[in-house]
Formats: sequence, structure tokens, C-alpha cells
Amino acid sequence: MKLSLASLALIVASASAFTSSPAGRARTSLSIAPGDVKASDKVTQIFADKPDEDPEFDAIVKRNFPGAINNRDLATRVVELLEEKGFNPSNTLLATSLCADELARVLEDEFVEVYGNNFNLGGLSGFPFAGNTGWGAMSAHVPDNGYCLTIHGPHVGITKDGVIGKVERSGIALVDNCCGSAIAASNYLKGITDGSANINPRIQQFTDFQQGAVQELILPFGKRLARADERMRELPYALYDSQEVMVTDIINTGKKSIKQGLAVLGGIQINTAPDQLDYFHPLRFDYYDSNGNLVENMLPYL
Repeated sequence: MKLSLASLALIVASASAFTSSPAGRARTSLSIAPGDVKASDKVTQIFADKPDEDPEFDAIVKRNFPGAINNRDLATRVVELLEEKGFNPSNTLLATSLCADELARVLEDEFVEVYGNNFNLGGLSGFPFAGNTGWGAMSAHVPDNGYCLTIHGPHVGITKDGVIGKVERSGIALVDNCCGSAIAASNYLKGITDGSANINPRIQQFTDFQQGAVQELILPFGKRLARADERMRELPYALYDSQEVMVTDIINTGKKSIKQGLAVLGGIQINTAPDQLDYFHPLRFDYYDSNGNLVENMLPYL
């Protein structure tokens, strides 16, 4: 039987597609980004086509959220600090605990473009609903002698004219709530504190389990929110404090599974209109060594 050159080429290509790596494991590039480009160079590439900082809007954001920085500056500083520790795109697994809202993907996707696909630990409002089981699974996926960067926190919207808890979304005329889950939980809590709530005894029903949990987890912050000058501004910080308890417990429970090192970046995502840079208020940036010891607070360097 005679084979044409085109047929031979097809056979060779097909055989190559099924070639296994040593030890019979299939090759994959799904989890970890290739390491031929420095992480800091990737950040420059990622933000090359992003909007420039708008000084007027920047002042609005920072007046409402002192300490916030835009995502370009955040990614630049985080990646440069982690490069000094040995983190790079080929030896680092990104883990995130962020809200299910598509706007929460902006920050996540920017870091995915640096380090590769993320392990998702989060759910509504950014709570780490994957828990200890999820953390254990994630830790097992970190490259041998590699690192993990974990980013967590709630999110909040701010419109171009400075309305907190609202945001312009692409393709939608309505200026929408952000974060919807957080606002719903806040309204539920407000109903309890002012005595108008209709308590649902089936709050943990599985058809809306995560939202029920968010409402339970924010209960201790009723007085704090009631006394706040701006409830929508205070809401993400109350949620962060609640989440921080969970995140710290999960890390302490699973820290023996850390390989070379772990960096934990926590804070408030601040979502903006599509033609603006998003912002982040960093509230935690810790580094743990291979023994699970907290060895450095890197927050002052952001």
C-alpha cells in the first residue's frame, strides 16, 4: 500500500498526539504557565492594553477606600516581591477564594495570565466554601518543590460618580448591585437588627446553601454595620473580617502540606466600569515557609 506524503504526515502527527511522558503520565499544560517568560514581564504584557489610570476616578476610589491601589500596581508589586522568593510561572500554583460574580474574574484572570490556571476555593461573596478538603486537594497540586499564591477576599462595586455598592457592567444599561450576595446578606441582617425580618428556619437548604451561609457568617457584624456612616462601604470590610477567620483556620489546619512556600494575599476587590482599571485594597500579604511558619508580613511593601 502506497502512502502519500500528506498521509504520512497525518500518521506522524497522530502518533505524537498520543505520546506519553515518562512514567506513563500524560503531558499537560493546564495548571501551570510555562516558565520561559519572567512573571514580571508577563504583567507588563497583560496590562499593555488595559486603560490608563484616570486621576479623577482614582481620587474618588481612594477617598472612599484609603489604601486601595489599582490592579496594575498591585500585580506589579506582588509579582516582583514573589520573584524575590523564588515564585515563577512554572513552579507556582494560583489558588483563589473570590466571589462567583463575573466581575471577580478580572483580578483572577490577570493573575491567571501570569501563573496559569487557578484552583478555585471560593463561592458567593468570596467565602472559602471549598474548606479544608479543597485546601488539601489544592496543596497536592502544587508542583514539587514549588509554591502557592492564594488570593482571597470579598468584592464591592463603585460607579464612575462614586456610588458604592453599584457598578456599570458591560452590555447592561442598568447600574447593577455589586456584590449582590453581600447586599442580600446585609439586608437580611438589617431586617434582624431592626426587627422586621421573617426568619427562615430552612436557611441552610441546599438549593441556596452558600447564600444561607453568608447570611449566617455576617450575623456577628450587625451592630458594626448599623453604626457605620456608610453601610455599603463598611460591608466588604465586615465580610473580609469574617472570611479571614475561616481562611486562617483553613491555612493553619493544612499548613503542613505547604511545599516550598505559600504567599497569602487578602483584601477587598473594588470593581469599576469596563473602561476603568479595577482596584484592590490589600489587607494581608503573608509569606509562609516550607515548615508552615509565618516568616514575613509583606503588606508594607505593597
